[in-house]
Amino acid sequence: MRAVVYSENGPSSAMRLTERPVPKPGPGEVLVRLVRAGVNPTDWKVRAGLSATLTVPEATPGQDGAGVIEEIGEGVTGHIVGQPVWLFMVQHGQPWGTAAEYVTVPAHKAVELAAGASYDLGASLGVPAMTAHRALTSGAVERVAPESFSGLTILVHGGAGAVGNAAIQLAVWAGARVITTVSSAEKAALAKAAGAHHIVNYREGDPAAVIRELAPDGVDQIVEVAPAVNNDLDRAVIAKRGTIAIYANNGGDELTMPLRATFSLNLRYQFIQLYGIEEAQIQAAADDVAAAVAAGALRVGPEGGVPLHHYPLEETAAAHDAVEAGAVGKVLIDLE
Repeated sequence: MRAVVYSENGPSSAMRLTERPVPKPGPGEVLVRLVRAGVNPTDWKVRAGLSATLTVPEATPGQDGAGVIEEIGEGVTGHIVGQPVWLFMVQHGQPWGTAAEYVTVPAHKAVELAAGASYDLGASLGVPAMTAHRALTSGAVERVAPESFSGLTILVHGGAGAVGNAAIQLAVWAGARVITTVSSAEKAALAKAAGAHHIVNYREGDPAAVIRELAPDGVDQIVEVAPAVNNDLDRAVIAKRGTIAIYANNGGDELTMPLRATFSLNLRYQFIQLYGIEEAQIQAAADDVAAAVAAGALRVGPEGGVPLHHYPLEETAAAHDAVEAGAVGKVLIDLE
């Protein structure tokens, strides 16, 4: 099989395309033939050594993907050969990721891809959708399902980003009223396609005043991508006893706040790193995301506010560079 590998941490040029034997699934595993692989910021950061140092002779990047089950390992139930699946957190816990024609994964990381759902969508789920799910379930509501957020107002910062887009689509499906912030008219169009009810350009006027006008009692929950720059805004618009779920550090690595003024709000700050959350939370995210896909509530492409950027496997380095440079939408690797 063809696979992209790297033998040392470094820039995208450290990766190379090579031939490797098709792996065999062990007990509790399935072998998946990849059709698409998704590329996330975590992929280039792991490869570069920013979040993990290579401890094996060789690794293949990629956490997310979609394809077809080719073989089932001993003890696996609930999966069949030929079943379309989407994959999540593949390279977490093993050196082999989704930038290859085949990969073995623990069976629970291969989730049935609903009939009619594209491999583009399947490969776009994983990290973004499951991070968005954890952000949404960091407050009073533990599951994302129809009407589970009924009556709540959610503020999603960065509504044109991958996680922001997934948070909008999931929250709307669950019955929330969604306000989102963006930085341009082009990104506003993407957030509108995702289904956001109100879109605020944070570079214009007084965004806190606009959000407070939309939600006089405050927003119930915030999905936050840039806490260092947004915290004053967040505290100005959140309802008492609300939750600020933080999943990234865009805009700065240091967060400071006035403590006395914050005490009276009785806020909850929930920091999220997908690879460290509880197994039950991972399973809930996989189940709820799969249900949303089956319901047609998660979309990619222009109709879902997620521009798609396709690269062949031999151009995986360019795909990583595009994500590192901040490509808007979803970068995918085509394996078929």
